[in-house]
Amino acid sequence: MHIPKLCVRQTWFSLLLTISLTNLLVPPSLAQTPAIPSPSNAPLELDLLTKPKDYVITANTINPERLTVPSLWWAQQNSERKLLDNWIAYPPSEKEPARVDLIVNEQIWSLLDSIQRYDFVNRLGSAARNFGYNVRVFNYQKEPLATYTCNFSTSPALCSIQTSVKNKIGLQRSL
Repeated sequence: MHIPKLCVRQTWFSLLLTISLTNLLVPPSLAQTPAIPSPSNAPLELDLLTKPKDYVITANTINPERLTVPSLWWAQQNSERKLLDNWIAYPPSEKEPARVDLIVNEQIWSLLDSIQRYDFVNRLGSAARNFGYNVRVFNYQKEPLATYTCNFSTSPALCSIQTSVKNKIGLQRSL
């Protein structure tokens, strides 16, 4: 049986087009792209700001003998003085990686646009990432405002930023 060359070319073209479109539309397998973990859902423990326990570090914790990790004082003093009020850093546990809960001034946060908020979370998240910490951002009403979460098992670490936005009637949505 003889198949015309034009028919063979069209068949190969259709096959290549199908393979190409499939590669574009089908997400890569999990083996190819390591997942970034979900942010911690542990509650914010504001009482640790006034009654810190030995295992946490806050903006008021100073170690006179060595650098306290994570060190966010430089960022707070140089560029975030009015926005970043305090933080609580938790060491890693069996259940969760290390994290820092940032507490921001709600009035200043509300004046920032989405790009400025992203920039703030990215800068402080990058600083915390250098010490192996994920970041969550809250206001004093314990409302989650943003997260910076990394998969530290990859090199370099794969990270994701999530922010939530309140619309004018006070409902939150994630971006």
